[in-house]
Amino acid sequence: MEQINIISQSSAIILTLAISIIFVIIGILYSKKYQGINNYLVASRSVGTFSLTASLVASALGAWILFGPASAATWGGIGAVIGYSLGTAFPLFTLIYLGKKFRDKYPRSKSLIEVVRHRFGSQLFKLILFLSIFYMSIFLIAEVTAVSILINYISGADLWITASIVIISSLLYTLYGGLRASIFTDNIQFIVFGLLLIISFSYLISLNSNEFSFEFIKQNKPNLLSFNYLPNFTAGLTFFIAVAATNLFHQGNWQRVYAAKDNKVLKSSLIFSFLIIIPIVFLMGFTGLIATSQNSNLIPDLAFFSLLLKENALFLSIIIIILAISLTVSSIDTLVNAISSLIIVDVNKVIKFKGDYLKLSKQIIILISLISFFVASKGISILYLFLLADLFCCAAVLSVFYSFYSKKFTEKNAYVAIIVGLIGGILLFPSPDFSKSILVGIILPLDFLPIFVSQSLLFCSFIVATFLPILTWRQK
Repeated sequence: MEQINIISQSSAIILTLAISIIFVIIGILYSKKYQGINNYLVASRSVGTFSLTASLVASALGAWILFGPASAATWGGIGAVIGYSLGTAFPLFTLIYLGKKFRDKYPRSKSLIEVVRHRFGSQLFKLILFLSIFYMSIFLIAEVTAVSILINYISGADLWITASIVIISSLLYTLYGGLRASIFTDNIQFIVFGLLLIISFSYLISLNSNEFSFEFIKQNKPNLLSFNYLPNFTAGLTFFIAVAATNLFHQGNWQRVYAAKDNKVLKSSLIFSFLIIIPIVFLMGFTGLIATSQNSNLIPDLAFFSLLLKENALFLSIIIIILAISLTVSSIDTLVNAISSLIIVDVNKVIKFKGDYLKLSKQIIILISLISFFVASKGISILYLFLLADLFCCAAVLSVFYSFYSKKFTEKNAYVAIIVGLIGGILLFPSPDFSKSILVGIILPLDFLPIFVSQSLLFCSFIVATFLPILTWRQK
């Protein structure tokens, strides 16, 4: 990625380090009085409405919102913007119903995986456990990579420096204080990035006051708003299905479901979070529509920054760094604690270990963090792995959650349905260059199926992976 070097490397590193250290101090000092495994895993099931709302929003949003929605909008149009915003928020709306059901039926549980084990047995449980840890590990790597590339873009700072700072600082307070520390720092981070987003958008709109409108897009890139532009539909549905499905397997969300003081707090917090997330992600995506309408040759990942940093303002660069670190750390601490909790609660049902599972979980988290550091320091893109993780979740989502509404739906039914969905999705899943798939271009020639299929392989793979399992459902 190119560099604009608005702020010096040393200044950017000092700023990143200072913000991270502040969160470490806050997290450790607060969680000192809340020790014990129950606090570590579910914050003693005592979290109130504001704290839970702030934590849900801070956990759902990460540095990816500075890149993903705007980038998708440059080619997927208004459909991608709507799909991204609804897909990010929809799982929280779903949890209003699923969360209450799970809390009532499995009141002492701490994870979705644990509930799956109670509902079924060991085989499906192992598959969903692997799927969840794989997805969250990829998410962790993506967050560290994104913020490292961003700081490098603004200041030229080496990727490995930013990666090491955000990883180490997040680990320090999260592995010490668990969910208690994660939720409390989420509250601070929510306030910080909320204010900074308001400041950023006020500047962004004032800098582009004559162009920040649907009318400007319609004049310069009418296809991005057109009902006749196919990607408006395919991109929108793809992002909605992929993002919504994966977030339903995010253990960080399920920890917070069980951390709520009661069902009333849970419902209120989920509704507020849903309503907060939609406009934030939508506005981030909308900046992509404006940016590509201004300049068709821009780098999609830089769409948001091309509008905000067009005058190379030092003040706005500092705002962006603080915003990015706050978003990243709030997301990383959630992922670290979520993976750790799965290892403590569920891995002991798979691997018999003579020792302390809390200590084991911390060792595994450190290993995953080292992998994240290596990938982020090299600037390696993991978009393809992310999409593959999304596909896995799509293949499982309907069968897993339908099973809790059908007593006759067996473990075998669910397992077969998920495998069928995975096979169907993988057959259509595009190659890294998105030109072909196993079925289209290898087994069958590209022109054997309608041109829509070969041009929309990612969309088709997600649709098939999500809905093909329904055809296998049998009730005895």
